[in-house]
Amino acid sequence: MWREIEPDQVQRVEVEGGSVVTYSFGEGDETILLLNGGPGLPCDYLRDSHSCLVDHGYRVVAFDQLGTGRSDRPTDPALWTITRYVGEVEAVRQALDLGPVHLVGQSWGGWLSVEYALTHPRALRTLVLENTAADIPHLVAELGRLREALGSETVAMMQRHEAEGTLDHPEYQAAITVLNYRHVCRLAEWPAPVRRSLGDWNMGPYETIQGPNEFTYTGNLKDWNRIPDMHRITVPTLITVGQHDELTPACAMRMKLALPDAELRVFPNSSHMPFFEEPAAFFPVLVDFLARRGGRSRAADLAGAA
Repeated sequence: MWREIEPDQVQRVEVEGGSVVTYSFGEGDETILLLNGGPGLPCDYLRDSHSCLVDHGYRVVAFDQLGTGRSDRPTDPALWTITRYVGEVEAVRQALDLGPVHLVGQSWGGWLSVEYALTHPRALRTLVLENTAADIPHLVAELGRLREALGSETVAMMQRHEAEGTLDHPEYQAAITVLNYRHVCRLAEWPAPVRRSLGDWNMGPYETIQGPNEFTYTGNLKDWNRIPDMHRITVPTLITVGQHDELTPACAMRMKLALPDAELRVFPNSSHMPFFEEPAAFFPVLVDFLARRGGRSRAADLAGAA
């Protein structure tokens, strides 16, 4: 079960555009590398929810992506591309000498994980895609369906504010709040690591890559779709999704059908954060997958990735 743990090691790594701060837990022979969502969020919520995997003998590594948390915060929007972030992940893996990793990507971190897996296939032992998607135009259609559940008048109001650029209006923000509590985290009180990450959100990367909020995509990845390429990701893959997730079970199913070796688990009482919303159900699934599909024999096969 998740709990907040102090890292055993904190280290800076130079990447394109500055340096990032990494957090390492445990000393296991196998490493789980975490890529958190956002973009623009510090890694607190994913780091603190998954560092408990040290209890199962893994080393767990997380880092504040460039522009977030304790990492450097440049303001050049040209840095906010998924290609640069792929290079950032590889710089961290190489600098910390991690070898082949169990790569866990959640939300935006899942998009980044898919792109990384296609670019550096030999760097992976397994892939875990949590609450994510690989086809943004399809996701936008799904988000439209979720918005429609608010009612036609509310949707019309949201569309008007989006057209006029008045997204800070209280009635628009009220609708976004309802959607967040339905489809981002369904807990009455959001956990402290989530609140810390959200309280230090850098909107520069977020707006450049995604858009103004979780339900409006206008950024440079609005047309991103890697479904046609995912057959090239051959490592064992676990896909997890909440029944009420903003990145819906339909998005998860598209990825499963595109991957040659994938398992999919849907958590019925969760939205975008099953590791907080249903930890007693979530963690046994994750630990079982890693134990069954990420054995040391695969590490030997991929030793050349180090």
